[in-house]
Amino acid sequence: MSKIKDVVFRVAGVIILLAAATYCFIPTVVPWIMAVGVTAFTVITIITPYPGKSIRGKRLHNFQLLSCILMAVSTYLMFRQRNEWAMVMLVAMVFLLYSALTLPKEFEKEKREEQQK
Repeated sequence: MSKIKDVVFRVAGVIILLAAATYCFIPTVVPWIMAVGVTAFTVITIITPYPGKSIRGKRLHNFQLLSCILMAVSTYLMFRQRNEWAMVMLVAMVFLLYSALTLPKEFEKEKREEQQK
C-alpha cells in the first residue's frame, strides 16, 4: 500500500508541474488537469500523517498541508484566469520544498534520539 501511495504522490507532483508549465498554451484545459493533480497530492498528504512525535515534525507536516491548501487556491485562480495563481503556487512550493527537505532529517533525528534512550 505504501508503494502505491508513493507512486500516486510522485505522479500527482509531475502532473502539477506539467500543468503549471503548460498553462500559457491551453488555459481552458490545464486547470482541470491541475485540479486532478492537486486533489491526488492533497489526499496522499492527508492520509500519510507524520509518523513521529516531535512538535517540529508535526509543524513541518502542517506546512505540507498549508501548501496543499495554497495549491488548491492557485488552481481556483487558474479557473478564474487570474494571473495571481503563479504567485500563490510559488509560495506553496516554497513551503513544500522546505518541509520536504527538512522533514526526513527531523524524523531521522527523532529515531536516533529514541534509540539512545
